[in-house]
Amino acid sequence: MKFRLLIYVLAFMTFAAQAFAFDPIELGEGKYLKIFYDAQFGFTARDTGSGMENDQASLNFNFRRNRLGFIGTYNEALSFYFQMEYIENRIINPLSVSQDGDNQNFYILDAQIRYEPLSFLKFRLGKFKHNLTRENLEGCFEPLTLDRSLFIATPYKTSRDIGVAVWGNFLYDYLQYRIDVMEGKSGRGGDAKASSSNFRYTARLQASLLEDKETGYGVAGTYRGNKTVLTIGAAVQYEPGVVYGDVAGERDEKDYLAYSFDIFYEQPFSFGTITASAGYVNMNFDDAYLGDDPSVGSMGQNGQKEGVYGKLGYMLPNIPLQIFARYDYFNFAAMKSASNQWYYDQKINFVGVGANYYIKGQNIKITFQYSNTAFDQEDKNDPNFQNFNTFELYTQFRF
Repeated sequence: MKFRLLIYVLAFMTFAAQAFAFDPIELGEGKYLKIFYDAQFGFTARDTGSGMENDQASLNFNFRRNRLGFIGTYNEALSFYFQMEYIENRIINPLSVSQDGDNQNFYILDAQIRYEPLSFLKFRLGKFKHNLTRENLEGCFEPLTLDRSLFIATPYKTSRDIGVAVWGNFLYDYLQYRIDVMEGKSGRGGDAKASSSNFRYTARLQASLLEDKETGYGVAGTYRGNKTVLTIGAAVQYEPGVVYGDVAGERDEKDYLAYSFDIFYEQPFSFGTITASAGYVNMNFDDAYLGDDPSVGSMGQNGQKEGVYGKLGYMLPNIPLQIFARYDYFNFAAMKSASNQWYYDQKINFVGVGANYYIKGQNIKITFQYSNTAFDQEDKNDPNFQNFNTFELYTQFRF
């Protein structure tokens, strides 16, 4: 009965939202200001994480994303983008169930000045997404699956960073380049002592080979059959002197080097639309985790790792229903469980299946996903380090 009630509430919210929209405010001479509110609200259930032994099912209502933002233009070349987010009560996380249900977090997610004088020469200044992986660049509100890979985050600055990017399109939009210089690790970065302070550098090149080109800074996880796209990309990211192999001795300084490859394909056919994408990423600290007293940032979920992901989607030709599946396989250099046990070369498999039902494109939709997360090395004393299943049902609104 609780599950049926949830369905009714989400359906009511979804259809009611179609009556509202925020239109741009015209300021004259090509200037405008647009206010937007984007949210993903829903329900998550996991078969572990609660009870005296943390081995009973956990249930959670929350906002997966909850954002208010502004877009403004000064002229055709100069504009700004500002977005803030408020999140609370997020109990169920990718690899754990939190015991603290009162966490609240309000922060500035994006703050950018955009200057685009030419198609092959564009600039972005402020806080925005780095360019290592396509997964990171895919819009959070335009995905194929419920979300991007749970393990794709980079060390210290997981998705966004502060800096400057130069990018553009050339060769009739077949090719796109991106170069960014960003803050990278700031200050001590969680270590007892700080290693060097340097910028982080990223370069990305991608080729759009079919009739529809991906020419923007952000891309989509699916175009719902409205485009025929084949994009292949590669990137490299580097930051010198970011961690120590021996923090206590302040020696054995290591660089951070990462690289990635990805491919995205979508094409509509008479029988429906096929979407497929895959990627590989390697984030390396030159094996700092094997040192006498390694920096904490070189280990864990966002430390040294490599992995692959693959996604498949099929959208029906006459019904706005899209079925999807995804697979992630990541090898983590060193991970620590709640029982203080270290696991080296920990491998995690993630398999998920689900569907999107589009009511008004990506602006209003309902998504469900069922997934299984499996550990190569389980910890019998830590339920968060044991295989678990997760069910998620979310409604998305974009005003």
